Amino acid sequence: MSLATSDIGPKAGWHIWLVGILALLWNAFGCFDFTMTATRNEAYLAPYPQEMLDYWFAMPWWVWAVWVMGVFGGFFGAVALLLRSSWAVKLFAISLLGAVISLVTGMMDADAPKMEGTEVFSYIIIAIALIQLVYAYWQMKRGVLR
Repeated sequence: MSLATSDIGPKAGWHIWLVGILALLWNAFGCFDFTMTATRNEAYLAPYPQEMLDYWFAMPWWVWAVWVMGVFGGFFGAVALLLRSSWAVKLFAISLLGAVISLVTGMMDADAPKMEGTEVFSYIIIAIALIQLVYAYWQMKRGVLR
C-alpha cells in the first residue's frame, strides 16, 4: 500500500449525513429549549404551569450544568460527527451522561412537579442519546472518524 492510499480512510456511508443532520436538529432543539428556559423567555414558557417554572428556577447550579452537558454535548457531538471527528464519541458520551443524571435526579426528587408525558420523554431522550453514542462509536471503530 502506498503512502497516498494509506491516508484515505474508509468511505463514510450516506447514513452519516442522515444521522448527523437528524442529530444536529434534535440537539439544536434541546439547546433552544435550554436557552429559552435559562433566559426566562415569557412567550416560550407561557404553556408551563407556574409550579413547574418555580421548580426550574429554584434548581441548584449543578442541575443546570448537567442540563448544559446533555444538550450542548449532543449538539457539538453532532457537529463533530458531521466533521468526521472522533470527538463525536466523547461529546455524545457527555450528552448521555447528562441525560442519565437528569433523569435520576428528577426521579429522586420527591418535590419535583410532574407533567403528563415528561417521564416517558426522559427515556426517549436517553434512548436517542445512546443511539447517537453507539453510532458514533461504530463510525470511529470503522475508521470513518479521525
